Amino acid sequence: MIEISQEKKQSKLDAAINQFLRELGEGNVSSQNGFKDLLNNKYSIIRAIRKGVPFYLFDQIKNVSPFDENDWADYLNISTKTLQRHQKEKNYVFKPIHSEKIFELAEVTNRGIEVFGLPDKFHNWLFTSSHALGKMKPVELVKDSYGKELVMSELNRIEYGVFV
Repeated sequence: MIEISQEKKQSKLDAAINQFLRELGEGNVSSQNGFKDLLNNKYSIIRAIRKGVPFYLFDQIKNVSPFDENDWADYLNISTKTLQRHQKEKNYVFKPIHSEKIFELAEVTNRGIEVFGLPDKFHNWLFTSSHALGKMKPVELVKDSYGKELVMSELNRIEYGVFV
């Protein structure tokens, strides 16, 4: 199996984001920064959550994230079989509750890669117990919104060299 480079994955994600933004009527996002532009625009995220994330966009977010299909199914509180069934459905759109979680995990992924520079370094950090996070693994905390906020705060502290 050929591994797709992170740059290609990011490019495909940006294209999917831009397609989705055009569907939302927000086609003014530059093609170079679609993903980051969307994550920085909370109003666009709110509209996107309410409309629902189409599977094609989820698939691209999943591809750049450090989470596998089982992780995603767990985070979305659905079975892997259901996730696979959605993939086969033409034009499947996730419910807002699932769409919100997808964007939360996209936000964590984006921030983690910004802080660590490389997806592999971020992946290693996610799956390692952290004293600053109550001796839990960050990957365990991102299952809910409060845990996600703790992980985001810790990523910010790491970026600025503030270690607890």
